[in-house]
Amino acid sequence: MSEREHGIGTKAIRLGPRSVVALALVSAVGVVAFGWPLFAPGDSGITTHAADAPWLFAALLPLLLAVVVATIADTGLDAKAIAMLGVLAAAGAALRPLGAGTAGIEPMFFLMVLSGRVLGPGFGFVLGAVSMFASALLTGGVGPWMPFQMLAMGWVAMGAGLLPGAARLRGRAESLLLAGYGAVASVAYGTAMNLQGWTLMQGMASGISYVPGDPLGDNLARFVAYCLATSLGWDLPRAVVTMVLTLTLGTAILKALRRATRRAAFEAPATFEGPAAFEDPVPSDTSASS
Repeated sequence: MSEREHGIGTKAIRLGPRSVVALALVSAVGVVAFGWPLFAPGDSGITTHAADAPWLFAALLPLLLAVVVATIADTGLDAKAIAMLGVLAAAGAALRPLGAGTAGIEPMFFLMVLSGRVLGPGFGFVLGAVSMFASALLTGGVGPWMPFQMLAMGWVAMGAGLLPGAARLRGRAESLLLAGYGAVASVAYGTAMNLQGWTLMQGMASGISYVPGDPLGDNLARFVAYCLATSLGWDLPRAVVTMVLTLTLGTAILKALRRATRRAAFEAPATFEGPAAFEDPVPSDTSASS
């Protein structure tokens, strides 16, 4: 049986050049949106408007995300991929409220990692962003942080699709790889979201709050202290839950996703056949009976 028949290497979305460029651009803007507090010089305009910058990026990111999703949809998101996207996004949105806000227990992460692994980085990015948007609507968590959450979750699922060994690695080795990645991605997600909210704490606590214009080393030390004081108790449990769920349920879910992908036949070319030619019935030979 060929690799395609096994579902190996089959992706729901094949990224074209335009999609890759759009993803790269929005990711670059996202890095700036998350990381500007650490790298903006003291005399820059963005530093003098540090309190306004998160709102500016919160308004800009949804537009960029919409462009990326539209570009990907235009180049490779067919009806079957949209149907699978809807099912997985609904499942992810339903999983998040099960533990959100309770010591970082968020089972949504392991599903995003597994889906990105099987369905590819393009599908993973769209799935992560859409799932976070749906969960925000479901839980009432709509705010200026939501575009940052959508982008960060898109990165988490996209990164899983970029992991090596997609065509070869299977079984326990793949589960260990995904569990390790899920743990790192869970902590990285929390760290990125800390950067988004850190600037809003200016002056609240001198030891951990952002000070516009301070040297990188000083602000970085404050940011590390901020992470330790505010989110480590959520990031580590999230990483542990993601690892445990991946190691216990990962193999079965990966098989189910690959089976669904194989049956969906995303890469099968569409063929259109004309109507069958109408043939007159052959008249029976009645001469022999007369």
